[in-house]
Amino acid sequence: MVGFKPADVPPTAAVKFIGAGTAACIADLLTFPLDTAKVRLQIQGEAGKACKGSVVKYRGVLGTITTMVRTEGPRSLYSGLVAGLQRQMSFASVRIGLYDTVKQFYTKGSEHAGIGSRLMAGCTTGALAVAVAQPTDVVKVRFQAQARSTGNMKRYSSTLNAYSTIAKEEGISGLWKGTAPNIARNAIVNCSELVTYDFIKDLLLNSTPMTDTLPCHFVSAFGAGLVTTVIASPVDVVKTRYMNSALGQYGSVLNCAVTMMSKEGPQAFYKGFMPSFLRLGSWNVVMFVTYEQLKRAMMTVNLNYKPL
Repeated sequence: MVGFKPADVPPTAAVKFIGAGTAACIADLLTFPLDTAKVRLQIQGEAGKACKGSVVKYRGVLGTITTMVRTEGPRSLYSGLVAGLQRQMSFASVRIGLYDTVKQFYTKGSEHAGIGSRLMAGCTTGALAVAVAQPTDVVKVRFQAQARSTGNMKRYSSTLNAYSTIAKEEGISGLWKGTAPNIARNAIVNCSELVTYDFIKDLLLNSTPMTDTLPCHFVSAFGAGLVTTVIASPVDVVKTRYMNSALGQYGSVLNCAVTMMSKEGPQAFYKGFMPSFLRLGSWNVVMFVTYEQLKRAMMTVNLNYKPL
């Protein structure tokens, strides 16, 4: 079987922390255009930016990507990548890399974790990750949302300019805009993603001939991506709309959700569902497969290292 075999010694917390951030960055590099397409579809029709009878600019995943490449150039698909990688290195390291450690804390060191302990661990690391990495998420969404066609003026010229401009125009709190919906989203995403992956992986290992290798990781990750997309899409759309909104456009997160419901209907909460699924499904597969391999590779290097 291709890939590293499980190490005799469990990976340390440091290995998981670094491995999770690195794996998430690799996954982001490969799936970022899908994430950008998702953001464009989610903000399309936003109150105050579109009027009844206006032409729909983006249609479907492929249509959105094609339109962006034609009108803004291929680089537009990776707008906000720097902030995205900054986000993953700080965000995924906490929410994924510390998950097992926090899970063991809730189970008091027991190897047998119940669904309650897993959910609590997912919520805890998800909320903590948002508190640390929220500014990078705000900047990433702003970059992905801004159009680059010749008739549109850029809101920000660079990642550093985005951080400084937001802080100057909206205050330091502007960098933490949308923290509440993001905490809610990531509590849901983390619980759906990590707990589903954990559960499916355990089920496959205990109830099927599968072993702890690539096929098991692939199936578990794909299942986690599907479940997470279905559960988290409504919160994700509200988070994206609110974080990308101009100062004063929405009175609160709840006002943003109510405005979407009243002006666009319930289907607005599932805008960009297909790119969300394609992105989360592929992101989960790349991230978890890479993460499992990185943990094993790093532990193999540590075990084989002999100081001079």
